[in-house]
Amino acid sequence: MLQSERIAPNLTCVIACAALVILTLINIGLAMVDLRGWNTLVGLVIAAIQAFISVVFLMHLRWSRPVVRLVGVIALLWLGILIAGTMDDVLTRGWLPIPGK
Repeated sequence: MLQSERIAPNLTCVIACAALVILTLINIGLAMVDLRGWNTLVGLVIAAIQAFISVVFLMHLRWSRPVVRLVGVIALLWLGILIAGTMDDVLTRGWLPIPGK
C-alpha cells in the first residue's frame, strides 16, 4: 500500500509566502543602509532564512520521508564543499609569484 503525501494547510503556505515577502522587503531596506561592511553578511543571512523557509514549508521537506530529508542534508553538505573549494581558490590566488609581474 502506497503512503499518500501529506498536504500542507493553506494557512502555512500563506504565512510562508508572507514571511518571504517581508524578508525581501527587509533585505531591500537594509541595502539602503550603511552597515560598515556587514551588508553582505546580513544579506546572506536573510537569504539563508528565505531558502530555509522555501525548502521546509513550500517544498514540503518538513513532511517528507527521512530519505528525502537525507538527500537535502547531503545536498547542503555538497554545496558547502563547493563553496569551500571556491573560497580556497579565490583566497590563495596571490600566494604564488607569477613570473613577469
